[in-house]
Amino acid sequence: MKNPFPTVLKAARMARKGRPLSAALLWQRALMPTLPKPPRVTKGKSAAKKVDRVVRPAPGSFIESDYSCAQGSLRYRLYTPVGSTRRRLPLIVMLHGCTQSAADFATGTAMNRLGDELGFLVLYPEQSPRANPNRCWNWHSPSHQKRGSGEAAVIAGMTRHILDRCRGHAGRVYIAGISAGGAAAAIIAAAYPQLYVAVGVHSGVPMGAIGSVGEALAAMRGQAVPPIGKTTPPLPMILFHGDSDRVVHPSNASGFVSQLQRSSTRALSVQSEAGVAPGGRAFTRSFYRYGRGPVMLEEWTVHGSGHAWSGGYAGGSHTDPKGPDASRAMATFFLARRRSL
Repeated sequence: MKNPFPTVLKAARMARKGRPLSAALLWQRALMPTLPKPPRVTKGKSAAKKVDRVVRPAPGSFIESDYSCAQGSLRYRLYTPVGSTRRRLPLIVMLHGCTQSAADFATGTAMNRLGDELGFLVLYPEQSPRANPNRCWNWHSPSHQKRGSGEAAVIAGMTRHILDRCRGHAGRVYIAGISAGGAAAAIIAAAYPQLYVAVGVHSGVPMGAIGSVGEALAAMRGQAVPPIGKTTPPLPMILFHGDSDRVVHPSNASGFVSQLQRSSTRALSVQSEAGVAPGGRAFTRSFYRYGRGPVMLEEWTVHGSGHAWSGGYAGGSHTDPKGPDASRAMATFFLARRRSL
């Protein structure tokens, strides 16, 4: 508080000189406490504290972390490609097969290398052996087959989490998998069509009336009862299957074509071409579309290949290096499609 004594002396002198009003004002000023100055307000700036933004992982990093939500928890691996950190990157979610891990699947598919080349994030959710002893996704269970429930909800929530964390492009999000991961990818894409733009299935089983392990095994043997009646239009899909697959019968590929046919009254046209991969495997590539519209299903039948990721690297499990490059084909298919925001 400021010393009032000088002001008091000045007020006394004014009173002696016949200036009572001025003296009274000075007395009042001397006896009142000095109030602090009000805080300075700057226009255009919020008074709230800034929330620290989570920084996208460093370019070229392959991190491991956990994700939890109300429906459950999963570990994951995330690859961030080299290059600028300012771009909104596409995101490809990759679901491994039974007995595999996220790191193993990343090695076998070499999708991280394509992420550097083509510029996209790669997310690998990893199944826990506590949820399934063989690390299979539980795609056969009804509790994991619908929106807002089970593994489908956890993986969808994880996808959104990574989009937020890494400033991913929400209109360029895709999901793919092999075997149990392929079946799960098809289910999750159907449950969350507003989140994913396209789906890739390698050696997988189409959606159907499967609600138990027994029904899943029958479907894998090619003995599933084919669904009938109209179905919801599926997302654009790229499909790979080896015609010598003894784990998931190659006839399952036709189930995805049937689903597309049953989703519309329009006639479905098909164009096919044959080729030979650099590794030596022959293949047939077919394109399904309505009239002259965009390709809705791209199907690759790899002749002589078994239950393995086509064109994959021998360092990972369940790969066939002799086949056409499924990773590149899927990435190319995905990146050609985007959703307007």
